[in-house]
Amino acid sequence: MAFDEGLAERIRDVLRSRSDVTERKMFGGLAFMLGGHMAVGILGDTLMARVGPAGYAAALRRPHVRQMDFTGRPMKGYVYVDPPGFESDAGLRDWLGECCRFVDSLPPK
Repeated sequence: MAFDEGLAERIRDVLRSRSDVTERKMFGGLAFMLGGHMAVGILGDTLMARVGPAGYAAALRRPHVRQMDFTGRPMKGYVYVDPPGFESDAGLRDWLGECCRFVDSLPPK
């Protein structure tokens, strides 16, 4: 599966100030790692957001969000966000901020 390169550039722009960002092709898309932890990714034109267990239920109540069920089973702490949920720069920054806050709370790898 290909990923939306325009969305990847938008994510790079938001994360540019961080020194711990790496990219890895995974799940047939592109994942952005922070300090070795997956934070956010792209599958096609959909955002994969790692919000963590505590933020999971609230994230699912937001518009344009659904369970991440890549393997056929929902992955707790991860959600898919469809394009209308991050079409504005502010919307994308909001999702990335949430993902960064969760991943920054994890122990270092």
